[in-house]
Amino acid sequence: MSAIKSIQRSNDFVIKFANVNGSGSASANELFARAIMNMGVPVAPRNIFPSNIQGMPTWYEMRVSESGWLGRRGGCDLMVAMNPQTWDRDVAELESGGYLVYDSTKTLPRSRFREDITVLGVPLTEICNREYTDPRQRQLFKNIMYVGALTALLDIELVVVEKLIAAQYRGKDKLIGANVNALKLGFDYARANLSCPIGLRVERSDGVGDRIFVNGNAACGLGAVYGGATVAAWYPITPSTSVIEAFSGYCRKFRTDPDNGMARYAVVQAEDELASIGMVIGAAWNGARAFTATSGPGISLMQEFFGLAYFAEVPVVVFNVQRGGPSTGMPTRTQQSDLVSCAYASHGDTKHVLLFPEDPYECFKLGAQAFDLADRLQTPVFVLLDLDIGMNDRLCQPFDWDDQRLYDRGKVMSAEDLEAGKNFGRYLDVDGDGIPWRTIPGTHPSKGAFFSRGTTRNAYAKYSETGTDYVYNMERLRRKFETAKELLPAPVLQRASQPSRFGVIYYGSTGPAMDEAFALLERQGIHVNTLRVRAFPFADAVIEFINEHDCVFVVEQNESGQLRMLLINEGEIDPKRLVRVLHYDGTPITAGFISGSIAEALSKHDRALAFASTRKQVAS
Repeated sequence: MSAIKSIQRSNDFVIKFANVNGSGSASANELFARAIMNMGVPVAPRNIFPSNIQGMPTWYEMRVSESGWLGRRGGCDLMVAMNPQTWDRDVAELESGGYLVYDSTKTLPRSRFREDITVLGVPLTEICNREYTDPRQRQLFKNIMYVGALTALLDIELVVVEKLIAAQYRGKDKLIGANVNALKLGFDYARANLSCPIGLRVERSDGVGDRIFVNGNAACGLGAVYGGATVAAWYPITPSTSVIEAFSGYCRKFRTDPDNGMARYAVVQAEDELASIGMVIGAAWNGARAFTATSGPGISLMQEFFGLAYFAEVPVVVFNVQRGGPSTGMPTRTQQSDLVSCAYASHGDTKHVLLFPEDPYECFKLGAQAFDLADRLQTPVFVLLDLDIGMNDRLCQPFDWDDQRLYDRGKVMSAEDLEAGKNFGRYLDVDGDGIPWRTIPGTHPSKGAFFSRGTTRNAYAKYSETGTDYVYNMERLRRKFETAKELLPAPVLQRASQPSRFGVIYYGSTGPAMDEAFALLERQGIHVNTLRVRAFPFADAVIEFINEHDCVFVVEQNESGQLRMLLINEGEIDPKRLVRVLHYDGTPITAGFISGSIAEALSKHDRALAFASTRKQVAS
């Protein structure tokens, strides 16, 4: 048998942990990710978990990339196989020349392994049974023990992991000592019995810089606080629940009166999604900045109330952390599956403002901005992230905020305005931007009152079924939608190193993979310009970008090409000019998938042109 040609790389590999849900492995895996990051090497972890509570397979995939690529690479160089149920699948996923770490307490036949990988056995259960008597301790410390073994195998500085354990259990010296002891048990075993380090190594670097490590849901919760939100109503649903949990935590810290301990905020768990959006609309109508957080099934249930908020012109914010559908679909997998359902939410002619953050930094910034936009436009604003951004910690630039920034409440009449006798028509367009003036209940004891309704009315909020009044309101709402284009975040353009007739449009969590795909294509001599869309309605620059190119690839993570649908519908684009690049198996899209799809399509395009040219020459 020939010697195994093992992978030899420093600061550039993928490690994957195969565990059982509910085993306590998540905190150990995150500890390991933070240890590498504290060595100055960028990491991009992703937690792949089932929709049940306990007992099913779960994976934690971590990309280590000194180059700073944060998109999912695909494949695996080192597998920590801790789940017998998924053993065959996990071993098969390893790249040739990769490394398998497993619990070798029980001897396995040679047939269970591959000839082209390096197998590293650590008798974790045996050591735990020898060292601990409590069953729960045996399970939890087994996780810390394999972290210790990996620390030795990858040449990570042991003191870095010890400091992280001390920080995690600060003030609980007994727990610190017990965890450090388990860490060293794994570390010492690997050093004494295995060849350390292996071909995969972590070397100290300075690639992390001042970036922070946070997930998008927490960033949205903090963005809502900075955006001035004081009311949240919700119903728990994966993967959005932690948006509200984060908001509640930040509010307890920043929105609790220091003098009397009273909460200056309200978080209400409603009986269902329909009730939650109704509460949000009521709070917003009364002048509070209010929001809900949900996912696709919740969006489906809220449809009628979205129409009310749109037509009555009540400013609300909705954080939609997208997952796989239809119906229950894949509740713990990621997709960009709700664009169309949010853009045209509710029956009749409704169009809503959508924001597409790329990472936790933009979740914070756009999350805060959404409340200004909702007030300014007097309409629902949807912030569309997805599970990949929302529930996975990601390196991003530090959050920043201008303390001099004032909230944009839009056209709100004051008591002084009303007392001065200014003309007030709740749905009266006075300056052509489609946005009327409004009043907050209680502003004036006798002036400025109006009745909000979901039925047709005239410019002064008086009930009307007259066709001209209906047409007036619908045309004004269309003008308001056009006005929104000027207020929304602009798209982000990246030009190829050489002029190109081909473009790529993408959005949201596709960003990290697209950045890497752009570099991969450039190295292959394939030059494409890219445009990251950040909002709907689309800026004029988006349509101009399409018109500049012969062909534009639309990269998105759903089966039906929903961004492409919106571009065709709203921009009146010839469908033949927009080529689908679709990824929708529930895993985050990879740079290899994007670059491979585009390269293959362009190769077919070139062959078709060559064939057409040959036919033309023959014919002549």
